[in-house]
Amino acid sequence: MIKSYARSSDAAVATAGARAGADVVRTLYGRQLDRIDKGAGDFATAADVEAEKAILGVIRAARPGDAVLGEEGGQQGAAGSGRQWLVDPLCGTLNYAVGTMLVAVNVALRDGAAAVADPFSGEVFLTDGENAWLRQDGADDAPLTPSSASRLVDVNLDPPFPSAPEFRAVDLLAHPGFVEGFRPRVVSTTLALAWVAAGRRAAYVTDGEELFGSVHFAAGIAVCRAAGCVVTGIDGVPMGEGARGLVVAADEETHERLMSMTHSRRWR
Repeated sequence: MIKSYARSSDAAVATAGARAGADVVRTLYGRQLDRIDKGAGDFATAADVEAEKAILGVIRAARPGDAVLGEEGGQQGAAGSGRQWLVDPLCGTLNYAVGTMLVAVNVALRDGAAAVADPFSGEVFLTDGENAWLRQDGADDAPLTPSSASRLVDVNLDPPFPSAPEFRAVDLLAHPGFVEGFRPRVVSTTLALAWVAAGRRAAYVTDGEELFGSVHFAAGIAVCRAAGCVVTGIDGVPMGEGARGLVVAADEETHERLMSMTHSRRWR
């Protein structure tokens, strides 16, 4: 079955990989899994490792000459390859480890196709690099349509905080303009990025460094861009041009409102 993707599009490979990883994550859910300590409070589980192996199996069979950067296995494949896949097999490991079904499986070809799979809903948010869709078993692919109507903004509060003290994500929640116009949510997984593309969130905000090429964020950013979201750093700089952090908004108005809050410290 994996080999059948060898002549398929990159979007099909990304989707197959994300689904393969999601199958593992769903199968191992609820089991007592050993934790692999990564330091600084971070850890992986057997589900992370096994899901990444499943994803790599799809990519290797379909694109044997491509390089892969995996969250658990690091850099693999031809170092000189002009094509690199970015794989985060289980985004939301802490959620998963405590029995919370808010996780994502992320697979992205750098500057190309990508897929974000929700292991428990069965949904896959995917892009061929130009357009973006939602895929569900038993239903036709539906175009992803961002919307700010919910006014829900997902704010990542996990460390590190490289932009502090100038910017602290937690401070945004106390900004008068934010309280007036939005309602915060914290799901602690990049599944929230795909939700912005799908119109389920008005925006997503996080601090961080080098997020454009991050295994955690590459797939979500690709899907959001293809869906028509506004994607910049917390400083308004376009991703890939030295941006700090990440702001993904459903529309320009929402983005501008969030930028006015992150750029101003007068309210403190």
